[in-house]
Amino acid sequence: MLPLAERLRPKTLDDYIGQKHLVGEGAVLRTMIESGNLSSFILWGPPGVGKTTLARIIAHQLQRPFYTLSAVTSGVKEVRDVIDKAKRTSAINSGLFAPTDGRSPILFIDEIHRFSKSQQDSLLGAVEDGTITLVGATTENPSFEVITPLLSRCQVYVLKALEKDDLLELFHRALSQDEYIRNMHIDVRETEALLRYSGGDARKLLNIIELVTNSGVKVIDNDTVTKQLQQNPVAYDKDGEMHYDIISAFIKSIRGSNPDAAIYWLARMIEGGEDPKFIARRLVIAASEDIGLANPNAMLLANTCFDVVSKVGWPEGRIPLAETTIYLATCKKNNSAYLAIDAALEKVRETGNLPVPLHLRNAPTSLMKELGYADGYKYPHDYPGHFVEQQYMPDELVGTIFWHNDK
Repeated sequence: MLPLAERLRPKTLDDYIGQKHLVGEGAVLRTMIESGNLSSFILWGPPGVGKTTLARIIAHQLQRPFYTLSAVTSGVKEVRDVIDKAKRTSAINSGLFAPTDGRSPILFIDEIHRFSKSQQDSLLGAVEDGTITLVGATTENPSFEVITPLLSRCQVYVLKALEKDDLLELFHRALSQDEYIRNMHIDVRETEALLRYSGGDARKLLNIIELVTNSGVKVIDNDTVTKQLQQNPVAYDKDGEMHYDIISAFIKSIRGSNPDAAIYWLARMIEGGEDPKFIARRLVIAASEDIGLANPNAMLLANTCFDVVSKVGWPEGRIPLAETTIYLATCKKNNSAYLAIDAALEKVRETGNLPVPLHLRNAPTSLMKELGYADGYKYPHDYPGHFVEQQYMPDELVGTIFWHNDK
């Protein structure tokens, strides 16, 4: 029997759950699909939110040839083979060697962030001339892992973890539409644990439902779900499942100044075969977000660690990762810059483009000077202590404070 996640995989956009900001009425991807004019794009989001499913639905709805590659198992040869197939398909369908009408075959690449530079380079020509429409899926920030020339040819769409209502809809769909589970006549009493352990991951939710129902359980409540998961612990999986739980525990242990816990979670990731650059990037983020101005050297060390592990990889990379982890965990913490920029961004979104005060504007032309640009500006270095009081905020925000040094 197919896994439950495969049995319930939706075939149309109307059956697709979640991501309304992309596929809801009038949303960007639905509009693109309905117009039939599909351009290359990358789907970025956590595991189990429907990236692969969405790619398959698009190909099915547009009736395009659909090729798929996994970046984990495919090399440059496999990429070129698929591109050659796409060219032949296009020639048969349109009489052209390379399609020009926006109806090229779709090439779906799962885990595109794992493609090397040479593998990504091999895609460029086919994407640029329209031989293929590339749809990539990644759990990693594309700006870190996808080469700039390829990224510039693709839109990036961010998928979100499924919300509670989405998960409940999927849960009830499993109970009502899957023949095997429907015939079990499950008594649902509580769903809090089911949703909590799912963590916004549809695949994880369905896996838990399958685990519980396969055990012969007729009642779903919090105790039953927790007991079944404790009896069947999920192994660390760098491609999904525990991936985000472990990295979350790692970062929170550093933030909480607990070097022993941080080293433990680091060891879990190393043993799980995690990409050392993934861990190093999180250390750079922790250094800027959590240590911040309390110790600016922390970011320098974290950035150096990233450079080192990028060069040496495993197993030697474990040493600089451990050193940096312990250093960050034992540093004093200060998130004032993190809070300040978020507060300022919120104010910008609230107030829009407030005008720059005239005295702060540059005046490179005589017309600007006549209009009062730079008039009244006080040059701080002309004053004692290189400081002078003057207005730097827009008029509407005078007195607003974003940075608090007590954080």
